[in-house]
Amino acid sequence: MADPTPAAPGATTSPAAPDAVVIGAGPGGLAVAAALRERGLRPLVLERAERLGASWRSHYDRLHLHTTRRLSALPGLPIPRAYGRWVGRDDVIRYLERYAEYHDLDIATGIEVERVERAGAGWELPATGGRMISSPVVVVATGHNHTPYIPDWPGRNTFSGDLLHAAAYRNAAPYAGRDVLVVGVGNTGAEIAVDLVEGGAARVRLAVRTAPHILRRSTAGWPAQASGILCRRLPTGVVDRIAPYIERMGVPDLTEFGLPRPESGLYARVLDGAIPVQDVGIVDAVRTRKVEPVAAVEAFDGDKVRLADGTGIGPEVVVAATGYRRGLEPLVGHLDVLDERGRPVVHGAATPPGAPGLYFTGFTNPISGMFREMAIDARRIARSVARNG
Repeated sequence: MADPTPAAPGATTSPAAPDAVVIGAGPGGLAVAAALRERGLRPLVLERAERLGASWRSHYDRLHLHTTRRLSALPGLPIPRAYGRWVGRDDVIRYLERYAEYHDLDIATGIEVERVERAGAGWELPATGGRMISSPVVVVATGHNHTPYIPDWPGRNTFSGDLLHAAAYRNAAPYAGRDVLVVGVGNTGAEIAVDLVEGGAARVRLAVRTAPHILRRSTAGWPAQASGILCRRLPTGVVDRIAPYIERMGVPDLTEFGLPRPESGLYARVLDGAIPVQDVGIVDAVRTRKVEPVAAVEAFDGDKVRLADGTGIGPEVVVAATGYRRGLEPLVGHLDVLDERGRPVVHGAATPPGAPGLYFTGFTNPISGMFREMAIDARRIARSVARNG
């Protein structure tokens, strides 16, 4: 391997060939590497950015985990109690840095794997700088939020205002006194809308295509995450019948304010990739009409945005909280390991048919918490690698 640059505090590189290569130094990749180390294996983590946790470093300032500190720790190291119950973005980054140092993980930054290629019983990974890295095991952990996605709305390029993806949003300061439209009512869109209101935006509208399920983050001390963990053990139909009663007890009906209760079942939506919105202020913002729900965006025309109900509005700024693409096609698309939506056909301890030694983690969006599920995946992957190695 050609002289990779060490990354995180305490991280060094080893001259010997690694027992496994982990692609991505986010929480999922670090968790797998630590779990492999605990089993006496020598993983190498490759990260295309210059520092670990790159995705978390680029999130907006006010972001907190919507899962509890206790249920979000990665294998082998608790999250410090001083970080609070709902860990903030900067503390997540500190935790990931400490995690890499604590487990003495071998991380090389500034190296992007271009493709995963079969090579006999193992794998070869052509990477930037003309490197060719070989390993019997590859774990892809490049992240659920890999490539920002903005729909190709008709007339998008004619918009005379500011159009940015939520990935480029940091805080409300640049938008104080301005008219802002946030597109997308997932957790990111809802929280950015609240942030804009609190930061002094003159007007904040929220474009909604499908009304979300909204849950309080915690009720009488009981976190919504704990309910999510229980839900995963129940049949979808049972959860969908129970969920409306729980929602009504915790969240008022916002229909008169333009945000009706959804018609589809909560868990059925989760299985389709749409997790409930955690209320961190959006309910009060809508009820006080500080955030105005409007119809979905259909097109742009100069300084106007046309909505699905036929109305036209003229925001100065549009923030597209329209999600991400996993971006796995260039890396592994040729291996027949992705489904029709570009998602890995397996995750955790399972390897795809015809691709032994290839694992995936961090590409689901579970109701029980992504950090928790990545920790579970990490232990399962390490156990599988140790058993099959």
